[in-house]
Amino acid sequence: MRNQPKYVWNNVHWGNSFFLMATLVGTVIGVPWFIKAHGAEISISHWWVHLAVFVVLFIASGMGVTLGYHRLFAHRSFKAKWPVKFITLLGGAAAMQDSALRWGADHRRHHKHVDHEGDPYNFTEGFWHAHIGWIMFKPKADPINDNVKDLESDPLVMWQDRWWIELGLLVGFGIPTLIGYLLDGPIGALCGLLVGGMARMVACHHCTFFINSLCHYLGTQPYSSTNTAKDSWFMAIFTFGEGYHNFHHQFQHDYRNGVKWWQIDPTKWMTWSLSKIGLVNDLRRVPNEKIMLAEIGEKNRLLESRLSVCSQPVCEKAQALFAEAEQKLTAAAAAWERAKNEYSKAAQKKLELTKEQLAELRVQFETAVAELREAMKQWHAAHQQLAVQLA
Repeated sequence: MRNQPKYVWNNVHWGNSFFLMATLVGTVIGVPWFIKAHGAEISISHWWVHLAVFVVLFIASGMGVTLGYHRLFAHRSFKAKWPVKFITLLGGAAAMQDSALRWGADHRRHHKHVDHEGDPYNFTEGFWHAHIGWIMFKPKADPINDNVKDLESDPLVMWQDRWWIELGLLVGFGIPTLIGYLLDGPIGALCGLLVGGMARMVACHHCTFFINSLCHYLGTQPYSSTNTAKDSWFMAIFTFGEGYHNFHHQFQHDYRNGVKWWQIDPTKWMTWSLSKIGLVNDLRRVPNEKIMLAEIGEKNRLLESRLSVCSQPVCEKAQALFAEAEQKLTAAAAAWERAKNEYSKAAQKKLELTKEQLAELRVQFETAVAELREAMKQWHAAHQQLAVQLA
């Protein structure tokens, strides 16, 4: 029996499709029309207020999705006190991207099945599908949210799941409309609805959607090429750090996306700041050595690919040196992994050890780290020498 095509009329999710298209058209046509027809009726100072409301709500709803929906609820990359949960759930509702519970279920499914059947926004089905098509057309069968049992036990998450539409309309549209009305009456209310409400929400929508589409299409893959996810510094600017998508898919439970000090990741900075005042804790971080090993693994793959198609003879000495460095690195990485696991278990009191034994394990772990970093240094030197030969 042939599978029914996904993009046919009887598969359209009419509610989602109408809302997405109406708000997009309303923004693209409605905002310019309002500026032309009624812009002069609003003073310059009041226009600045509307712009400020747009920016504040864009940050609140964007952070509600990135810090709340994504890193806190979907990935559990840190723990948060109820004020942080409450505020991010309100902000996420204002983004009008479903509830945290359903958003998290879809996102966990995306990571589990990335680029394969079962991935809700599977990029291999096309840019448009990953961007917005998956929302506008019904899946073959309504997926069972059996992957969010932890979220279902959170009363705040379940409260927001029940009322997210009302909360989103109140916070995302009611507030800017009320501010506009207080400034300039009905005309000001319409301006607030269009600018701080609709245009802000559409901008937030497509910034999120571009992570699922553009960040699987354009960018670099410094950590893994096993899926289509890519790092994009440009998208990170507009998505509060979510643009470093290749890192995220390789290390999804890390509270950081922009792991380098110079990478733009406001969500990481906000999470870290909240941890310093006790509102969040247990920030999950991937060890630096594991991140560096992932980068080395990808560089190694690219080098082997170049060697396989190289038509010119390559210096045997350089190849031998690289092979030796690679062998040492593999051994050092295995020793580091063993030492890390043993020390971690002991530190978490899973092993009954004396203070002296724990101190000895720590020394062994620090020694393994030093040996691994030295092996990495030798590998990079050998890699550079062989790369020069290939060039």
